Amino acid sequence: MITVEDWALVRRLHLSEGVSQREIARQLGIARDTVARAIASDRPPKYERPGRPSGMRDLEPRLRQLLAEYPKMPATVVAERVKWTGSITWLRETVARLRPEYAPADPADRLHYRAGDQTQCDLWFPPVKIPLGADQVGSPPVLVMVAGFSRTICAVMLPSRTTPDLLAGMWHLLRTQLLAVPRRLIWDNEAGIGRGNHFVAGVSAFVGMLATKIVQLKPFDPESKGIVERANQYLETSFLPGRTFSSPEDFNGQLAHWLSSKANHRTVRSLGCKPVDLIDQDRAAMLPLPPVAPVVGFSSRVRLPRDYYVRVAGNDYSVDPTGIGRMVDVSADLAQVIVKLDDKIVACHQRVWSTAQTITDPTHVTQAARLRHAFQHPAAATTTESDLHRDLADYDTAFGVDFDTTNVSDEEVA
Repeated sequence: MITVEDWALVRRLHLSEGVSQREIARQLGIARDTVARAIASDRPPKYERPGRPSGMRDLEPRLRQLLAEYPKMPATVVAERVKWTGSITWLRETVARLRPEYAPADPADRLHYRAGDQTQCDLWFPPVKIPLGADQVGSPPVLVMVAGFSRTICAVMLPSRTTPDLLAGMWHLLRTQLLAVPRRLIWDNEAGIGRGNHFVAGVSAFVGMLATKIVQLKPFDPESKGIVERANQYLETSFLPGRTFSSPEDFNGQLAHWLSSKANHRTVRSLGCKPVDLIDQDRAAMLPLPPVAPVVGFSSRVRLPRDYYVRVAGNDYSVDPTGIGRMVDVSADLAQVIVKLDDKIVACHQRVWSTAQTITDPTHVTQAARLRHAFQHPAAATTTESDLHRDLADYDTAFGVDFDTTNVSDEEVA
């Protein structure tokens, strides 16, 4: 069979240079019939392997039957059902070729983002161990928010994925990094936010204060927040490598510097420009930050027990013991734990990220010792002899008795 190169040479010599078929056959050392076929063919030669009997071809009707009933059946399960003993690669390729004929298509449309319209939110769990204190390490979640129009990335590590920390994290990013409120916050069905647009307690009040809207996507719809998914991967491949972290505060410090100096200054291929070039236009179309900050973070009202400690996120924090037996208000954001008694601060601690810890203020211990000593050594009561005697006429007056003694003899009185 003539090669493609010889076929091209034959046609050039004969059709362009006018060389005879006999001369071409002599120069190239090929048969004249081969030269004639090459000149007559308007397509290059193609090698085709002759068909041979194939076990996969014989198995194809059975594969089609299974896929017609179960379009999403994995290839490994298909192999088990048909008792396939050959190469699993061949079976996978055949199943992949046949499956589109039976599985329904799920097309993904190209999405266009308007300035100020939406910010996509997600949790990223960095595959690193970070010291949390008290000889504990962990991988706390990172809240990532990406503006759809400008692709500006905002992110912060949170102590947990509970609702109070998620709301506190969103408010922190909106207030310190995005500097505006998008008209929609796009979430998946994160348990700390809600399910199917049925929000957990506190979320509706939060979005009401911001005058925005949280939209939770339907399951199996990753394309609708693909921007933040790619941002998570970008953080993992470009921010983490080669870095070490001594604490969550150190992680957040390095992350904030990297986002402001590098990530948001990169050129985004789909935009043809940098996020910092579009962020002003994006912010101008967003809502302004509310004049009154929303109430975020952990909050509760409890009666202070005798041991003068309150529990927040698995840790115990000391409180001024003068509040024992009274109701106190406990609140915690991403950084501090504050306890108030009648609007007076009776405890303020830095929030710890480890668990099962007891955080004590030495002044509270001193105050407790002073109160304990006063309780165990009460002051003696001072009384006088006159305090032990009382005029009987006082009782008559108290009970309304009008007792006239002017006409009563001494014997009757006795």
